[in-house]
Amino acid sequence: MINSGNGTDCESLRFDRGGQAEAFDAIGDRYDEAFPHKEGQVSAGEWLIGSLPPGSRVLDLGCGTGMPTARQMTDAGFDVVGVDLSAGMVELARGYVPGATFHQLDVADLRPGGSRDLGRFDAVAAFFSLLMLPRPEIPLALLTVRHLLVPGGLFALAMVEADVDDFSIPFVGHTIRVSGYLREDLHEVVETAGFEIVKDFSHTYAPAVADVPPEEQVFLCCRRRD
Repeated sequence: MINSGNGTDCESLRFDRGGQAEAFDAIGDRYDEAFPHKEGQVSAGEWLIGSLPPGSRVLDLGCGTGMPTARQMTDAGFDVVGVDLSAGMVELARGYVPGATFHQLDVADLRPGGSRDLGRFDAVAAFFSLLMLPRPEIPLALLTVRHLLVPGGLFALAMVEADVDDFSIPFVGHTIRVSGYLREDLHEVVETAGFEIVKDFSHTYAPAVADVPPEEQVFLCCRRRD
């Protein structure tokens, strides 16, 4: 059983995705059109590539269309597995990155005792996927990531800096719910889950669509503590 340290565990928590996957199914390719420049995400991916040995096994958690991370990791010669809650995104990813393996799964499916066991990974990338969870679930998701990593494994995380919990926002013509932390609070949550933050940087981003406001993106490059 995963416990978050505040009395919440996977067995007692209700996982309500209510419309999140359907929104991304409908958004499809327009997601990459709305976020055409992903320099911060690419830079964090380059940190993984430079830190991992050849042939490493990498999980892209919340892979979206597979661009750019699954493609970047595959081009680097890694064994890449991507998962996403949206069937539409998984279908697109399979087309864009045929060298990787993709599954339609929820992060809750991957927890200890969950419905799927994909094995262990040398690295996990979670770029803007955990912000789709309500705050009580984020520490549990981080502990799931730790469970999925080999000892000393690497973790690259991106979140939008915001003090919100399960907050509804307009997004590319649809409504999604997002959560976030202020930077220091995010550090605390990640470190409490068992990670050493090796590097962090931020990136101010203005999406290419009118209904998504400019955002401060925070990238954490981490190592699993043992």
